[in-house]
Amino acid sequence: MKAQKEKIKIAIVAPSLRVVGGQSIQSQRLIDAFATDENVEIFSIPNNPETVFESIKILRTIFTSIKFWLSLFVKIPQSKIVHIFSSGTTSYIISTFPPFFIAKLFCKKTILHYHTGEAETHLRDWKLTAKPTMKRFDKIIVPSQFLVDVFAKFDLKAEAIFNFVESEKFKFRERNSLQPVFLSNRNFEAHYRVSDVLRAFRLIQNRFPGAKLLVAGAGSEEKLLHQLAAELKLENVEFLGRIKPSEMPQVYEKADIYLNASIVDNMPLSFIEAFAAGTPIVSYATGGIPYICEHNETALLVETKDFEALAREAIRLPEDKNLAKKIIAKAQQESVKYSWENVREQWLETYRNLSE
Repeated sequence: MKAQKEKIKIAIVAPSLRVVGGQSIQSQRLIDAFATDENVEIFSIPNNPETVFESIKILRTIFTSIKFWLSLFVKIPQSKIVHIFSSGTTSYIISTFPPFFIAKLFCKKTILHYHTGEAETHLRDWKLTAKPTMKRFDKIIVPSQFLVDVFAKFDLKAEAIFNFVESEKFKFRERNSLQPVFLSNRNFEAHYRVSDVLRAFRLIQNRFPGAKLLVAGAGSEEKLLHQLAAELKLENVEFLGRIKPSEMPQVYEKADIYLNASIVDNMPLSFIEAFAAGTPIVSYATGGIPYICEHNETALLVETKDFEALAREAIRLPEDKNLAKKIIAKAQQESVKYSWENVREQWLETYRNLSE
């Protein structure tokens, strides 16, 4: 009887879904996708563990850090590979340093899975902590060619493995005639510029008085955005609050056009979700976005911070049926490369090579 091959044990260090964002969603998708795989065994180490002091900021920070470090010391020795989801600047110090150093202490192989569009600023301005530690990871994985190119500027070799979308959940909806029903699905933080989406929608609503805007998300600018919507005298704006990832397919189903005004970005998960759902994108051409979207082919892109141009391009779609149809069809074709089937083998090869 042939002995069963031992699974590669991988510890994924990432935010839990208590904080809904690109890293938490993508890490959970990876864990779920490999749950029944015969080659690997993945377990999670949340870098934001819940404590009984969630309502007291100082105590929450202290006890979250203690719980995080303890879980690293307990779980990392059980793994062969430590796969660390990471962003930049302060977050890199708080969430990436601890698992990296503990993994090295226990002689484990390490993957830096770096996601933020602020990579160039991070590497340029945090010289003592960024590049010197990144060089010591066994592998650097990024979700876009954009970040591969950024890392290359600093003589760091990174490989791209795309984020993936559960296409069976984000079912494509045929939109033969687009209605002026728009969606914004970015968190309410300054670099996502949801305020510019509202300003663009003011101009859109001048052209289509009955236009509707669905705003999904939450964050530090929530109060400001509600105030701005009132100041702009916008109608038919619905703030949906924080939406669970499992509920997002239903939100895309309700909208016909996706609006994005981020001024720092890499590879938004929401874009590939929109591709798969058949929701055409109008966006600022920020950071890595031109790497995944081609203007007039798979999306409509405008210069960053030009919300008037964003509005003009958004107005084109309901008025030009042929353009809309072409963009939707090509975006759906593009979404195939972000399927689990295409991404799985790349991750397996990465894990196998590191485990040898």
